[in-house]
Amino acid sequence: MKIVVLDGYTENPGDLSWGGLEALGGLTVYDRTPAGRTGERMAGADAVYTNKTPVTAADMDAAPTARFIGVLATGYNIVDTAAAKERGITVCNVPTYGTAAVAQFTFALLLELCHHVAHHADQVQRGQWKARGDFCFWDYPLVELMGKTIGIIGYGRIGQAVGVIARAFGMEVIAYDAYVSAAESVTLDELLRRGDVISLHCPLTPETHHIINARSIAKMKPGVIIINDSRGPLVDEHALRDALLSGKVYAAAVDVVSKEPIEPDNPLLGLPNCLVTPHIAWAPKESRQRLMDTAVDNLRAFLAGEARNVVNG
Repeated sequence: MKIVVLDGYTENPGDLSWGGLEALGGLTVYDRTPAGRTGERMAGADAVYTNKTPVTAADMDAAPTARFIGVLATGYNIVDTAAAKERGITVCNVPTYGTAAVAQFTFALLLELCHHVAHHADQVQRGQWKARGDFCFWDYPLVELMGKTIGIIGYGRIGQAVGVIARAFGMEVIAYDAYVSAAESVTLDELLRRGDVISLHCPLTPETHHIINARSIAKMKPGVIIINDSRGPLVDEHALRDALLSGKVYAAAVDVVSKEPIEPDNPLLGLPNCLVTPHIAWAPKESRQRLMDTAVDNLRAFLAGEARNVVNG
């Protein structure tokens, strides 16, 4: 059996092992696959893995032996799943590996906005604490979370995990999800109106594209904080920039943007009240190991005739 990984570097930059896949067949791992070479690299493969490299119908036609495509992620929009089904190719994803990591990172972003820890530590190194002469020193407002309301848009596994952490900080949790009903559920309009913090954890669909836009921001409290470590296009970045500049949005932190890697002219760059990180919420080693283990199990189950985590069944 021939197995090809099209873009293995982000999943495994060298601190994990590909041994689980090597035990199932001959393995070729490419760190990255440039546009136009996907079909060529898939040719002759029985199983193909991709993280963010698009796999089109034409690519599948270049690899007529392929019967399995594994996505090294939860989102699978980079694979033409309908074309795969037409060709008898099973597509599987990894649905739950990053729940704890992404929920934790949500609060890493939020706490940085509340306390500016990195900035103040840097100011100490620059001598500013000593220069002020007081026993304490800060030059950003400091924000306490106790008693504030967090509105979570998307209340699946990750959204619920964020809610658990929020309660530990003494926050009130409200949530909106078109498909999940819970005790915390409110309408989207109520969530926008009541949230001191709004955190996005929903999938990208036609309905959620630009769910944060000029109209939805207008419904929010003055001074709201917005967090997005889900999908970049959930946010109209130009509208968010305008709201950050006006002060309607006190601060924002995003781990994802509309086009990745980020373009130099992205409207969220260069703003003192917007923190942008490079899509790393999912990436702790422990999380990536779970992803690897499930990706291997998906292929093993497929070979045993018991396919799991199938997204084009």
